[in-house]
Amino acid sequence: MKRIDRIYAYLVEQSEGKTLDDFVHMEGFTASDIANDLDILRNNVSAELNKLLRQNSIIKIKGRPVHYLVKSSIEKLLGCKLPDDQHEYENMNELLSFQSPTIRPAAKGNADASEEPNPFDDLIGSKTSLKVQVEQAKAAVLYPPHGLHTLIVGQTGVGKTLFANMMFNYAKSSAPFMDEDAQFIVFNCADYANNPQLLLSHIFGHTKGAFTGADSEKDGLVTKADGGMLFLDEIHRLPPEGQEMLFYFMDTGTYAKLGETERNRKANVLIIGATTEDPDSSLLKTFVRRIPILIRIPSFEERPAKDKIEILKFLLAIEANRVQKPIKIDAESMKALIGNTSYGNVGQLKSNIQLVCANGFLHCLNDDVITINFKDLPSELKNGFFYLSRKRQEIQELSELIDSYLTVYPEGENKALFEEDPYEPDFNLYNIIGDKVSFMMDQDVSDEDINRFLKLDIDIHLNKFYNKFYSNALNREKILKIVSEDILDFSEEVQEIVEKRLKRKVNDRFLFAFSLHLTSFLKRVKNQQVANYTNIENVINDRPEEYQLSLDICKMIEKRYRVHVPVKEAMYLTILLTSLLDDQKAEQVAILVAAHGSSTASSMVSVVKSLLGESNVDSIDMPLDMSPKYVLEEMKKRVKEIDMGKGVLLLVDMGSLTGFGDIITQETGIKTRTIDMVTTALVIEAIRKATIMEMDLEDIYESLKDFRGYGSYQVEQKTEETRQPQKPPAILSVCSTGEGTAEKLKQLVEQLLKNIGRSDITVIPLQINEVEDKKETYMHKYDILLTVGIADPKVHAPFIPVEALFMGDGEAQVMHLIQNQQLLQTPPRSPAMVREMTEESLNEFLTFLNPKKVVGAITEFVSSIERLAERPFNNASKINMNIHIGCALERVVTHAGLIYKNEITPEKEEKKESYKKAAKIFEDQLKLKLSDDELYYIVDMIDNLSSRQTAGVQ
Repeated sequence: MKRIDRIYAYLVEQSEGKTLDDFVHMEGFTASDIANDLDILRNNVSAELNKLLRQNSIIKIKGRPVHYLVKSSIEKLLGCKLPDDQHEYENMNELLSFQSPTIRPAAKGNADASEEPNPFDDLIGSKTSLKVQVEQAKAAVLYPPHGLHTLIVGQTGVGKTLFANMMFNYAKSSAPFMDEDAQFIVFNCADYANNPQLLLSHIFGHTKGAFTGADSEKDGLVTKADGGMLFLDEIHRLPPEGQEMLFYFMDTGTYAKLGETERNRKANVLIIGATTEDPDSSLLKTFVRRIPILIRIPSFEERPAKDKIEILKFLLAIEANRVQKPIKIDAESMKALIGNTSYGNVGQLKSNIQLVCANGFLHCLNDDVITINFKDLPSELKNGFFYLSRKRQEIQELSELIDSYLTVYPEGENKALFEEDPYEPDFNLYNIIGDKVSFMMDQDVSDEDINRFLKLDIDIHLNKFYNKFYSNALNREKILKIVSEDILDFSEEVQEIVEKRLKRKVNDRFLFAFSLHLTSFLKRVKNQQVANYTNIENVINDRPEEYQLSLDICKMIEKRYRVHVPVKEAMYLTILLTSLLDDQKAEQVAILVAAHGSSTASSMVSVVKSLLGESNVDSIDMPLDMSPKYVLEEMKKRVKEIDMGKGVLLLVDMGSLTGFGDIITQETGIKTRTIDMVTTALVIEAIRKATIMEMDLEDIYESLKDFRGYGSYQVEQKTEETRQPQKPPAILSVCSTGEGTAEKLKQLVEQLLKNIGRSDITVIPLQINEVEDKKETYMHKYDILLTVGIADPKVHAPFIPVEALFMGDGEAQVMHLIQNQQLLQTPPRSPAMVREMTEESLNEFLTFLNPKKVVGAITEFVSSIERLAERPFNNASKINMNIHIGCALERVVTHAGLIYKNEITPEKEEKKESYKKAAKIFEDQLKLKLSDDELYYIVDMIDNLSSRQTAGVQ
């Protein structure tokens, strides 16, 4: 039997007997699975799978890793034929959308209930972006005999609780096993996550004497939900023993109260869980297997433009009903609100709408209509418009759907989608504003003072309410990985007092640093260790306000933890407070990219953002017919908008743009520096140094003014090495005064270095009060690669704050920075390395072509182009060109070639013809012919290679 036949037979055999639910859970078979089971090299398996794809025998589910399914098996389970021209699908949900209605369970009493009105009809997107999810939910609820337990996954604020409510309402009207009096019981597992005994007692109940304080027997939520639905929010906070008890109940329908030994109680409950985490990493695998239906709710960002507008209108209607006035809002404000909705999703949009409506109400107290104009929005909301304006396709879609103004009228009572909305404040902000305005007007307070006072009041009310959903939800769990909950609670109390006394907001670093410091201090006290205090009495005179606050915090520590706190500990605490507060004064350097061409600058910034995420960077395109004077005015305007207090780095290409920096600084007072010959690599490096490394404007400028791309660092390094003896590499770990804190940070960084095989790097702990005295010594002795910790020691090296280390991307940041430093010390890549890297990259991009077979022809073609261009290309450029040409050849196979729309000059035509002769190698070796359009694009690529990208330095 041929290898391809063995693989296909294996897939068919493994698919037999499996249901759609099985495939939803497992997603299919990976190349690694097949290779291991059949003892075939993985590369060979991948090649045969690509052939089966082209033969239309299997389908691919995208993701990491990619999964494969037998097409005929899936068609049989779906009850329909899949399109012949589609081989790839985003996920199993996309496949389920093809499912034939004839094989779905029918609603009670009506075989065509799916066409009947149902609670899901009230859900925005039920027929569009949530169509697959709604179908999954209906199938879960109607599945005989008692429905299927379901897990709802999605970010904070996407509407998981609302979706579960809809499932319950649908079940009451359509599921045969659920009566009209069935209950929907909601429980948030996070409320008792640190007390597993109490949490299990709430879910399953307890007997008298089951634990201390159990004075009487109590029924649990399972008993109350019998015959109905139990919704467990933040289900990932269930302890392992709780998950085990729950999946036993799912399997058998029986359970025991806490304190009972026999599981002889019965209940019929449909379990719906919700989580913001990845189920595979946050829940027991045995538990996840018991939940056959997994529904992923898309984020607000992933919703189509039409859905976003409908959600916006719905939320505005709620406010119009609440205030009983029409609300008129301009198009720019609507786009700003939509663009500003990121981490908090619909919940965040709701809070932003309440904020702008409250401010609009304040300005229009005596008017019949509340008017919301873009110019009146808070600056942080205006940024949403600028963010959205860079997403050309989305803003075009929104512009087509939005008129210049939208007016929403109050229409009686709001239609409540469910009774208890956690994102609904328990106060009427408009009544609060109205009452306070009346009172202050009676006291002859000026209009200006009334406005200023009430704006602050609005912010306090809304921020206090919504903070519990965002900052707490996002950061608490990460901090709890390193400190106890009691210490974190106390640290939050201290943070509130610090902000109140010093009248300043502090960032997340305060919680990390103070909680670590307190943990270390209490550990010292417990082990009866004495700190080696140095002479730091000068802080009493230098920072009297912070010192007095530190004394009060020390008294709080003594009262809370019943320990003696030495006076010198208050001095150290003063240094810690001072450092954290001073560190916040410095913001990031902003980046402005300006270049000639209709989309040159914006394209570069778009690429960089897709790689590094959102950051403080903007772009200005300068078509050749645009007046330099207009561009200068636009640059001044943008510089003012994006400046965060540390200046703006201007990255420009040529011409008049290179001289605008001094004029902008002179007329705006904002410090600027200009670097010309901008490239995508230069923008990446500038943003990396401004954000991740938090470097100053002058340091960034000095480090980038001779930047020649990643492929040409080595020569400079060699020159440097000839001038100076090489120093041993090191990382500075800046910590508070406790030895425990220093050791914890040191161990963490050493583990990260171990993960990337860099045992040659020394990690040096440096206490915060010793920074100024010792940093010069360390800089002289070591090559400081980067610094980590609670404060930036300012040693002209990248700085990673302590909170980033413990966040999800902390390890990635360290690895990224160290590996970039390592790059400086490697010799230039050989042609073999270029070929190897090209092959690795093409493995990711190509579906139908075998990278091993095409890479030789591509390399030969690029060598011919080098000779025709009469200049060699550096390795980075070669790799980029190789990948582009590989993708062009794949487009030939799929008949999806690019169409060239730029101007064709005689010179360009001549070059194209010469490149066409070189491209004959593809016809000879691969039987593939590049089109003229594709060749024109290759001509452009070569022409756009600046002299800085050529290989003279190689």
